[in-house]
Amino acid sequence: MKPAARNFGRGAASWAGLAALAHPLPGRAIDPPMFFAAWLAAWWACLGIALGALANVWMQRLSGGQWGEALRPVAFALARRMPWVLLLGVPVAIGIPWLYPWAAADANWLDGIARPAFLSSWLQPSFFVARLAVYALVWWWLAQQRDSALSKGRAAASLLVWAMLTSLAAIDLLMSLVAGWYSTGFGLIVLTSQMYGGAAFAIAVVATAGALPRALPDRPPLGRDLGNLLLMYAMTWGYLAFMQFLIIWAENLPREISWYLPRLHTGWRWFGLVFVFAYLVVPFLLLLFRALKDRAQRLATIAWGLVVAQILYSTWLVVPSVDAHSPHAWWLVPLCASGLLLVLFGSVPRTIDERAVDEGAAAREATDGAA
Repeated sequence: MKPAARNFGRGAASWAGLAALAHPLPGRAIDPPMFFAAWLAAWWACLGIALGALANVWMQRLSGGQWGEALRPVAFALARRMPWVLLLGVPVAIGIPWLYPWAAADANWLDGIARPAFLSSWLQPSFFVARLAVYALVWWWLAQQRDSALSKGRAAASLLVWAMLTSLAAIDLLMSLVAGWYSTGFGLIVLTSQMYGGAAFAIAVVATAGALPRALPDRPPLGRDLGNLLLMYAMTWGYLAFMQFLIIWAENLPREISWYLPRLHTGWRWFGLVFVFAYLVVPFLLLLFRALKDRAQRLATIAWGLVVAQILYSTWLVVPSVDAHSPHAWWLVPLCASGLLLVLFGSVPRTIDERAVDEGAAAREATDGAA
């Protein structure tokens, strides 16, 4: 492919994303809390895809297996876009007064909360922004790693730092949207969802581009391993999310059910039903069949569906906590999500597709030369 055509294709996705991002801007004046909630949901999904893809590479470096060869090019392509991902997270910091009840001047949010002294100190806006800056700095550092320098020790350290830091970020950015609510399993659920979404995006890109590495002799198609990876994440996330719900439902304490009430007692319960089917039930059933995993395009279709479901999940985590009754969520979230995805990652599929074409041409030249 000629360089001019490549640059045009990459630029088209970015321009389309910018056009999509321009449309929700009036929402900043119409409904500021929902505008910032939609932005946070979309941005968290994009951040999770990038970090989750890298986390899969780190895990594969420790465990071994050929499946990592398929994810690695996409993961490092996403890592190169991390500075832009972090830059587009700035509106989240701007929206703190509209998103978080603890950022308001009224201190009544502490009523009935255990350890109010600690929370009132931890959830200070200035300290909160400082922590966000630390998270961003460490995420940027993690994304600077290159495949050639990735030893097992560094992969293990990166996985540990990512898990600890991203769990804290999830508590700060997502859990604190509901004053006083907490769940000891929330961080682990979010980490699993990031690895799930990152793997889904990477698999979708390489399978669509026809860039899956050839399986080793006497081994099943590599798509089967990748499909099983997605199946494992679906089962793990489903188990953790269900156990969190079951424990909170059984205890039925006001502070603990406060997160579920706006999701189950409003119209969001139908959204939740769709999301659970898209994120868990449908992929679980489809990925049981080898015929769907062994064919690259069928696997790509499932994986792209999971990328969309990742947006739904991020929306489920954020929006009902801010305002479960706003009608503006239904147009702000899709526009913010599509815009950020296209601006940040729209050129990644074309990059991988060009890589596959170039490698195919090189292989043909080598074959012709040998002949």
